[in-house]
Amino acid sequence: MTGMTPLYDTAAARALDARATGLLGGDGYELMQRAGQAGWQYVLQHWPEAMRIAVVCGPGNNGGDGYVLARLARQSRRQVRVVHLPAHVPRSELAQRACTDYVAAGGRIDLFPEAGLEGDLVVDALFGIGLSRAPDADAAALIDAINAQPAPVFSLDVPSGLDADRGSAPGSAVVADCTLQFISPHVGLRTGDALECAGEVQLDGLDVPAATFDAASPCAMLLAGESLAQWLPPRRRNTHKGESGRVLCIGGDHGHGGAIALCAVAALRTGCGLLTVATRERHVPVVLARRPEAMAAAVESDEDLWPLLASPDAIAVGPGLGQGDWARAVLHLALQSGKPLVVDADALNLLATWPHQLHDAILTPHPGEAARLLGISTAEVQRDRYAAARAIAQRYGATVVLKGAGTIVAAPDAMPRVIGAGNPGMAVGGMGDLLTGVVASLRGQGLSAFDAASAGALLHSLAGDAAAEQGERGLLPSDLLPHLRRLANPAGIDR
Repeated sequence: MTGMTPLYDTAAARALDARATGLLGGDGYELMQRAGQAGWQYVLQHWPEAMRIAVVCGPGNNGGDGYVLARLARQSRRQVRVVHLPAHVPRSELAQRACTDYVAAGGRIDLFPEAGLEGDLVVDALFGIGLSRAPDADAAALIDAINAQPAPVFSLDVPSGLDADRGSAPGSAVVADCTLQFISPHVGLRTGDALECAGEVQLDGLDVPAATFDAASPCAMLLAGESLAQWLPPRRRNTHKGESGRVLCIGGDHGHGGAIALCAVAALRTGCGLLTVATRERHVPVVLARRPEAMAAAVESDEDLWPLLASPDAIAVGPGLGQGDWARAVLHLALQSGKPLVVDADALNLLATWPHQLHDAILTPHPGEAARLLGISTAEVQRDRYAAARAIAQRYGATVVLKGAGTIVAAPDAMPRVIGAGNPGMAVGGMGDLLTGVVASLRGQGLSAFDAASAGALLHSLAGDAAAEQGERGLLPSDLLPHLRRLANPAGIDR
């Protein structure tokens, strides 16, 4: 499907390596030489002026890839040093073979910490996918030295110290400028700490036979902007506003009217046909002044809200809701409505105190809210964001958008999706309110919960990236609104 890239975990990556080796005649050294060659070509493309290169090799096959790269760099008349820990002599048969060929070509090997890492480029071939625990003290010291030196850092396959399945760093991890994956893209490189460590991520398929992937099963899909068109086709010419979705936004307790206003305008800019805001009476003028296209209703009691629940195709509840008696009452009615829900902010915090299976709902927690929904710490959520998203989906029987660096969309019995867009400038109050409106609008326009969550999170992140072209610092939620409208019409942008 256009705009979707399959992502693989470590077990699948190892299986792909083994299958590719078999299809290439059974000699794993052929694949290792291809990886080293691909790494060297990447160096030539990105750092052609680098004459002094330090290649940090580990004891396994990732280190073997490094030895091949080092040999090729030396043959190109670069000043090359392989640096490794005293305990990291090559252990695998393939790494030993690569090391022998490097030494036979006149290659130099230095031991850390006696040898430094001075040079124009440092190549990280320490652990790759082979480490899922915190590095020991000696390895951590070497990783810290890599990060402390001033030259660019290039990681082969995975930045060493990063968990290739979870995207978290249990201890010290290399912070690379670029990472070149081999054969298959790794699921862990697209969320959490990985976005801090991996730098620019690219893939070299090593020209393995297509049959390599015949029995491969991805564990997630990476979404890019091209996938929006499948969910947001042009509207038919003879349409009316009722076909574009009726959305009800509930929230805005005393002092929090801005949150529900942001949610409402985002829903409108994403294309819903009719929008009603249910909020405190004092906030009705705020909503109407900001967006006169919205219908604003004063809700001070259950009786005020109940009639509004009959007509919407989707309900957004949570922005500016608070956690008082009013919030509990309106949330309880929304949960009883039987309508598709998008639940965010304080509605999630209230839900955490009353966990139960929901009917056709989308939950949009940030890591702190996710932790409360699961009864664990935020650090535990961030340690394995995929597992946290799946656990929330199972516990509440709902689609989940776990926000943050590398937003994850999960649902019961569905392959997770990862949003390949977004930037640090979006870490500001109000961005989540905007996302809630976007997702509710798409749900109201007829997308399934999983597709509305996926398309909405992607659209929101792409709009954030477009708005950040003028700088990430100081980015405001309202800066995204013009881009939301433009990007919500992917098939008609060029017309």
